[in-house]
Amino acid sequence: MSAESLVDAPPQGPQPEPDRAVVTIGVIAVLAVVAWAALGKDSFDTASGTALAWVLANFAWLFVIAADVFLVMCVVLAISRFGRIRLGADDSEPEFTNLAWIAMMFSAGMGIGLMFYGVGEPLTHYLNPPPASGAAPGTGAAAQAALDYSFFHWTLTPWAIYGISGLALAYATFRKRRGNRLSAAFVPLIGEARADGAPGKAIDLLAVFATVFGTATSLGLGALQVAEGLHITTGIEDSTGVELIIIASLSAAFVLSAFSGLHKGVKWLSTINLVLAAALMLFVFVLGPTVYVLDVIPAGIGSYLHELLPMATRTGAFTDSAWLGAWTIFYWAWWLSWAPFVGTFIARISHGRTIREFLIGVLLVPSGATVVWFCVMGGTAIRLDSTGAAELAVKVKDGAEASLFAMLDALPLGTVTSYAAMVLVMTYFVTSADSASLVMGSLTSRGSLNPPTWLVVTWGVLMAAVAAVLLVAGGLKSLQTATILVALPFVLVMLLLCWALVKELREDPGAGPARHHALHGMRDAVDAMVGDAVAQTGPARHPRLRRLAASARRDPADPPPPDTPEA
Repeated sequence: MSAESLVDAPPQGPQPEPDRAVVTIGVIAVLAVVAWAALGKDSFDTASGTALAWVLANFAWLFVIAADVFLVMCVVLAISRFGRIRLGADDSEPEFTNLAWIAMMFSAGMGIGLMFYGVGEPLTHYLNPPPASGAAPGTGAAAQAALDYSFFHWTLTPWAIYGISGLALAYATFRKRRGNRLSAAFVPLIGEARADGAPGKAIDLLAVFATVFGTATSLGLGALQVAEGLHITTGIEDSTGVELIIIASLSAAFVLSAFSGLHKGVKWLSTINLVLAAALMLFVFVLGPTVYVLDVIPAGIGSYLHELLPMATRTGAFTDSAWLGAWTIFYWAWWLSWAPFVGTFIARISHGRTIREFLIGVLLVPSGATVVWFCVMGGTAIRLDSTGAAELAVKVKDGAEASLFAMLDALPLGTVTSYAAMVLVMTYFVTSADSASLVMGSLTSRGSLNPPTWLVVTWGVLMAAVAAVLLVAGGLKSLQTATILVALPFVLVMLLLCWALVKELREDPGAGPARHHALHGMRDAVDAMVGDAVAQTGPARHPRLRRLAASARRDPADPPPPDTPEA
């Protein structure tokens, strides 16, 4: 990627060269998995299935607790004194406009996933409600539970995961000037020498593996959905061969985008994605059950917030662990595996913003847009099925990828909107691959903001290869299994990242002085009252007041004073 393509980037001096050890180990490891899945399909399926069962049986609780920690930490940091710290010099200005910043963040974070699951997940939960909801299929309670869990899986919690990783990386990159790589954020825990040595390389490699498999899952979902769209609109039979051709074609488009740079290819494609998605959603809103959707938005948000705590703390102890593994744990693993990719990417585009602005933007803006998306797309599908206007239950059984096109087909201009949806999935495919490849190029180039184009393209091609072989090996199930397995060790990395971030923020002078503890305020009030009383009646007549005042002024850490005999 040329330096000219990033003329607006903050000055970073000479860019580091690729880390040959990290690149070599990473490429060999990914190629080994690709070869195993392609040549030893049966053994790969057996090993991955056994490993998945073990992870879900023993570590589901860890995914649940970690996700809650990230959400709580984002809220606390945003409202605390640390929120005023700027990600860069104190006088830095944001690098991108708000619209471009939000568009790139949203496209990189969830574009393909929202197209795939925006209709499929609410409709699936409506027809087969989550066991913990206790709702009967196809009822109003099932529709409410469907939106509750869709919001839960796609709004605040995933963006909190992205927010923590992005904040730590942006702080290390722009505030501390260490480089845009995950290991740079661990300097407060392991020191700069180890962050540049073997421990740092191991952290970056874990981030690379998580990014490769997490993004490959999204690319595989995109290929499945485009293939289904082609089948519905053109009659081309969906097959593995068609899916592989789609992956190859869109990967070629990604290579062209990668050569254009961040401020051209990714920026403009992300903005186009946002406009197309908004236009598609507006079309469904206007020509679909408009009043029902308007009713669903406030009712869905209120129900989600009411049920957030029970859903956020639910493990396999009192509910169906198989359902939990197929949905909630898979999602938390997916978001964790995307954390280094999306975190590094939104860190890269967030130079100059304050921590409060960053976290509020990352948590609320995409979450708000996602809520509206699910209410319009998923709510419309539920309404069409419940009123008998369309038979969507059969399509859901064929896979979540078919539900979007089935819903569009039930509305006017179904063929036109189906083509528009396919174009949208394709452009999201390109921007996701482009952004993820840029991030992996940075991770394997010692944090360079402008990694070599050949390295970016190499990682993009490897991601496409992983998506292709996992689709051949077992379709969506293999994609989900690989995501969960790779995310397990990365949970611990992310929890340690929280510790490192808080440790460093506490020492940042940009946060201002620490607020006085509540005890200090009480101490001042008692001191003032005692002073008034002594001034009015005379000190000699109130020895107890003198002792009370001395006790109030004494710091709790000091040893207690010797007893004073009463007069």
